[in-house]
Amino acid sequence: MGDPQVLSYRPSAGEFAWTFGGVPPVARIRPGTILELWTEDCFAGRVRGPEDLVSRVCEGPYLNPQTGPFYVEGAEPGDTVAVHFVSVEPARDWAASTTVPLFGALTSTHLTATLQDPLPELVWIWELDRSARLCRFSARDSELTADLPMEPMHGTVGVAPANMEVRSALVPDAFGGNLDTPEMRAGVTCYLGVNVPGALLSIGDGHARQGEGETCGVAVECAMNSVVVVELLKGLATPWPRLESDTHIMSAGSARPLEDAFRVAQADLVGWVAGHTGLSMLDAYQFVSQAVEAPLANVVDTNYTSVAKLRKAWLPGGARPVMDGIHDQLREVAKSWR
Repeated sequence: MGDPQVLSYRPSAGEFAWTFGGVPPVARIRPGTILELWTEDCFAGRVRGPEDLVSRVCEGPYLNPQTGPFYVEGAEPGDTVAVHFVSVEPARDWAASTTVPLFGALTSTHLTATLQDPLPELVWIWELDRSARLCRFSARDSELTADLPMEPMHGTVGVAPANMEVRSALVPDAFGGNLDTPEMRAGVTCYLGVNVPGALLSIGDGHARQGEGETCGVAVECAMNSVVVVELLKGLATPWPRLESDTHIMSAGSARPLEDAFRVAQADLVGWVAGHTGLSMLDAYQFVSQAVEAPLANVVDTNYTSVAKLRKAWLPGGARPVMDGIHDQLREVAKSWR
């Protein structure tokens, strides 16, 4: 890959993207570029204390500000952009989480309408100990506290959608977007199918940690300093977002109802395994059915997201690298950056 280009980019308040698609690029980058990025939290930094209710300090639909988009030179529909997360680190010593009326998995919503009153709107400020790698929860209704491991991730990574669509940064779909999966962390490569020239890649929505499902609708939301390497796989189509770690391959499916999101992820993984190993589709279906893990990403967004996850060591036919071995190559690039 040679010596990679390095681009450091910190957007000002007026330079964020709020959609995937419909936004001009902030920069053009060559494949192999290392991006050193600052991303704001999903509230655009406006929720800083218990009195900063989202309804008071935020203006819809301006939530989930994205850093980007970046025009990847040479990217065309039918290609795949590979985004390797080298480093994902909280940029502040605090993070915010909330309950939002008519939003979340355990309350009435606009789409699941009932005659119950909405849950109250509340804010929790989490203390982040970046040296000890801990997130401190402080109860609102008592003096109790608890420390959870810091596991930084990005809730959103995506490209412009197909068919000239413009989608809110709150939405996950085939283009990526607001997937909200804890799997999107340092050491992982995300593969996104290109839909428009240049792909138009954006990243945001940092979480210091998040449980699977993002049940209340909001994670431990924080600004991030992140480093990613962006590579291009020519002529290799990726129908749904895929991820690769050192140990697993994963497919992410987004839809409603939740069982359709599950089906999308599972079907994509079956097709991926069949294409990679030479198994027939039905043999791959049987194999994946007995080997797959199925963590939830979110059950709160406009579309829900389910992940289908398979150990690479279990793939039939040996350990031949998937996706042309790009994950391992980008891991080496990451080592050189460090």
